[in-house]
Amino acid sequence: MKKCYFGLLLLFALSSYAQEASNTNDPFTVKKSTFQLYPNPAVNDMVYITTATNGKKEIAVYDVFGEVVLTDRIASKTLNISRLVAGVYVLQVTENGDTMTRKLVVK
Repeated sequence: MKKCYFGLLLLFALSSYAQEASNTNDPFTVKKSTFQLYPNPAVNDMVYITTATNGKKEIAVYDVFGEVVLTDRIASKTLNISRLVAGVYVLQVTENGDTMTRKLVVK
């Protein structure tokens, strides 16, 4: 009997699940689409970060354990990653109060 109730509850939960329609006029979506990180995967000591305004950026790079391995403030588009060893990282960019994140692969 418990399995039957569990199955009904699971079926109800899955059938009532829905997503919101994406709004292309949403300012968050526009800012997110103008944020670029390249080359990715990175093979040299530099990556380029471009945003809509290309202003001063605060950069934090996290390893897979969630520890900060690199922080920097840049006014240009170039970030020096020569101190990073090969691996997968999460790059967090804060510009004008907006925070954007991307996965960064270093080879």
